[in-house]
Amino acid sequence: GPGATANVDVSVPGARRGDFADASLDTSSIAFVFDCHVWSNNSVRVTARNVSASTVDLAAAPLAVQVTKRRLP
Repeated sequence: GPGATANVDVSVPGARRGDFADASLDTSSIAFVFDCHVWSNNSVRVTARNVSASTVDLAAAPLAVQVTKRRLP
């Protein structure tokens, strides 16, 4: 429902703590705000917050996750 949050863990081979992670939906929905980070090796946790006034089914929306390796100086 409105204001609800949900966590989704996504397997991303090669992801390591400290890498950058982003998530997006394969839809034009503006109902969610995402927080995304490498949770553990090979796993990214996406936290989605419903910012719309209606109930939205996150499980029905295709989620894309991208990890970018952190560069050390």
